[in-house]
Amino acid sequence: METVTQGVRAAESERAAAIRDYGLAPARTGGPGILPGTDAAGALENLVRLAARLCGVPYSVVNIITEDQQVQIAASGLDAGICSREDSMCAKVFLSGHTTVVADASKDPRFADSPFVSGEIAEVRFYASVPLETASGFVLGSLCVFGDDPASPTAEQIGMLEVLAHQVVEVLELQHRTLQLSDALTELERSNEMLAEFAGRVSHDLRIPLTTILGYVELAEDDAAIPPGHAAAEYLQLIGGGGHRMLKTLEDVLAYSKVDGALRRERVSLLAVTAEAAQDLGLDLGPVSGIYCDDGELLADRAQLRTLLQNLLANSLNYRSPERELRVTVGAAPGERGVTLSVADNGVGIPQADRKRAVEPLVRLHRSGDGPGTGLGLATCQRIAHAHGGDLEISDTPGGGATIGVLFSWELQGALAPARP
Repeated sequence: METVTQGVRAAESERAAAIRDYGLAPARTGGPGILPGTDAAGALENLVRLAARLCGVPYSVVNIITEDQQVQIAASGLDAGICSREDSMCAKVFLSGHTTVVADASKDPRFADSPFVSGEIAEVRFYASVPLETASGFVLGSLCVFGDDPASPTAEQIGMLEVLAHQVVEVLELQHRTLQLSDALTELERSNEMLAEFAGRVSHDLRIPLTTILGYVELAEDDAAIPPGHAAAEYLQLIGGGGHRMLKTLEDVLAYSKVDGALRRERVSLLAVTAEAAQDLGLDLGPVSGIYCDDGELLADRAQLRTLLQNLLANSLNYRSPERELRVTVGAAPGERGVTLSVADNGVGIPQADRKRAVEPLVRLHRSGDGPGTGLGLATCQRIAHAHGGDLEISDTPGGGATIGVLFSWELQGALAPARP
């Protein structure tokens, strides 16, 4: 007997956990129920009204049965309420695994003494309920219809009531998946915040001693006691080069970690931001640098857009073709899904087989003639694209080179304004 009791308690404990997971427990909503103001709440109200009308009775409810209560999360013909599980009619049969139909509850020994039948709370006569069983096998409660007069619904009516109960479960499953997604997004935001904090702390802690080392290297390089061509001068040059690459890597890691944070969207000039990104690289737009931009206005996070353009322009410089003068064209055009920002160059391009790897963090192609880099440029650009609701694509530039297209979703970005003269 004790083993059976332990088994029942374990099953109830698992069912209680399922109720919490479905957002039907106090920890989520302040009381078991559908999240207020959601599509699920409206859908349940429609289903209970339909159930009552289908069976020709005045009342219909969706009950969630907890360890000690019956909670009506949707009701038709009465206000949703709460009662003890001991008083609940549905609590007596909802775990039976089948539909319960009673023409006159006052003549049924299971319900005759219930306060909902005896007149203490109500005088229910006709009663029918269908268990609400999830895909995982947990019974959360019941879809119940009832009335003050005896009744005998047809088999077809009961069959349709069971269909509606299945739809109720679908609504609860939808809320369950919505809560899971919300939890996943919350965890992702927390993870990104921790990543940014960690990267910032590490970057700060490493940058100070690294800049100190580089400062002493510069002092040593200017020391007249170390003549040019001396082995020590070569060693200092190697140390300085390695230190500057490490410093650039720290900056790139910090920039990569900060993407996906809260967007501060504003309407910005594509030409102005491109010019700023070029200046970050020590260049001006025009024929001397070979970088050109068609102006327009874009709704975007200005800092992230500048970082994206700076990385794409740096890639065009690093992967230029030795056979022709560099030419990079920056532009943006509206499409069905949003605004696509493009940076097209005439460099060595990126082979089709390498394009997937090229956007992975810390991956470099290591081709002959390629300039320096950390392997985080395109990865950072892709994260910026994702933060703006879009994606990054690599294609060929007609005549040779690579074109990087970054989609900015219409939902998050708004339309590209007409180009200014």
